[in-house]
Amino acid sequence: MLKLKSLLAALVLTLCSGLLVAQSIDLGRGALPLTVPDTYDSDIPSPLIVLLHGYSSSGTGQDSYMGFSKIADRYGFLLVSPDGDKEAGGDENRFWNASTACCNFFSSEVDDSAYILDIINTVKSEYNVDANRVYLIGHSNGGFMSYRAAYDHSETIAAIVSLAGANHIEQRAAPENPVYILQIHGTADGTIAYEGDAIQGNPYPSAIQSVTRWAEYNGCANKGAKRELRDLEGNIAGHESSVLLFTQGCKTGGSAELWTIAGGSHVPNLSETFSQQVVEWLYAHPKSTASFAD
Repeated sequence: MLKLKSLLAALVLTLCSGLLVAQSIDLGRGALPLTVPDTYDSDIPSPLIVLLHGYSSSGTGQDSYMGFSKIADRYGFLLVSPDGDKEAGGDENRFWNASTACCNFFSSEVDDSAYILDIINTVKSEYNVDANRVYLIGHSNGGFMSYRAAYDHSETIAAIVSLAGANHIEQRAAPENPVYILQIHGTADGTIAYEGDAIQGNPYPSAIQSVTRWAEYNGCANKGAKRELRDLEGNIAGHESSVLLFTQGCKTGGSAELWTIAGGSHVPNLSETFSQQVVEWLYAHPKSTASFAD
């Protein structure tokens, strides 16, 4: 009997652990799967990563491509991969209303910036989230959206990573708080050009312009420093990606960085260590309480 009770207790623990990992939240666009690491402890604050998909993709599709849920246990972060709203016409693709260029093609009034903040606050209300380690990762349209949310919610977001996205084009005053920025972009991107371009007549900045704008916002010196090469693309031999840092003279809690994938496409074949490199970069850039606006 004692052995049977022990087996039942183990089964309950296993089921509870499985339920924890399979948690979800619903803020009006359907259930959003929430990855909870098996090391989660409600007494210990955990980092939160929000992964934003590209135009016409989905949250689950984006995570399948980038693989962040697979390393959540190793690094101990909460992960939510939401879906953008569906277009009112055409193929009813999912999109984020991020900037004048990308990708609100049917003039929707949806406020995705507020939606993302709502996601963050909802997860905070249900889990012990480290307020200094709330991060965004976005691909393409999701990269544009990451920039938008960082600007709008600089008091909340510690750092963003944009793969093949871009910042807004128009001149704006700096946000109230500094935010760490990492832009990753391939020089052979035929969709969101590394050198900048326009979508349906609406321009977007180049990769370096996106980064230098945020370096300016963060009070950094305008001269970047080159660092070691990185291996980000699995189909290109060696360490193909250059690194340019804007970290000198920055306000506490902010900097800007550009990883350029030489010959990289819009949807690069990510290296085996890509997701780890991104998460480790995020972990090295927490929000500083000294950076909060008064």
